This record gives sequence, structure tokens and C-alpha cells, in this order.
Amino acid sequence: MTGAGVSQPSILEETEVRPRRNDGPWKVVLWDDDFHTYEYVIEMLMDVCQMPWEKAFQHAVEVDTKKKTIVFSGELEHAEFVHERILNYGPDPRMSSSKGSMTATLEQ
Repeated sequence: MTGAGVSQPSILEETEVRPRRNDGPWKVVLWDDDFHTYEYVIEMLMDVCQMPWEKAFQHAVEVDTKKKTIVFSGELEHAEFVHERILNYGPDPRMSSSKGSMTATLEQ
């Protein structure tokens, strides 16, 4: 209920136009570096993305030769989950120069 002389804002004044962040598909891009072995990439993708060995191996080859590979494409929430798991996977125990996880980005 409004008092005399008080106007209600219009719907357009109350509604803020924002781009929908859930529009997809969202991609998780894995980037090449010199601090992780093929074995690490394969094991990490099998664990994080539930990929079979053959598909994980193909991504390992692609990230090595093309310097990046898209390891997941889909809804934002799932892409964020995969991205976060890659970033928190940790260093490659096979390489003393490996100090952390591989680099991955979330892109639309």
C-alpha cells in the first residue's frame, strides 16, 4: 500500500539487465607447460574428468603439440567444478621442477 504522493517504481526501473552467466557452453581449457609429464596429464584427466585412458592420452598429445586443449564443455556449474579440480590437483611427483597444478582457464 502506498501513501498519497508516493509513486511505485516501474518494472523497468527495478529490473537490472545483466547478461546470463549460465549461457553456455562453457569450456575448460588446459594449457601446456614444461612442468608436467604425459603420465600426469593422463592420470589427472582420468581422475578429474572421468575420461578413459585413450581420450586422456589424445588430450595429452594435443596440449603438448597445440599448447592447449579443451577438456570439458558444458554447463557453467560443472565447468567450474572441473576447472577448480584441475587447479587444485597438485604438482607432478615425477618432476622435481613441478611446483603446482597445470594451468586451466574457464571460457565461454
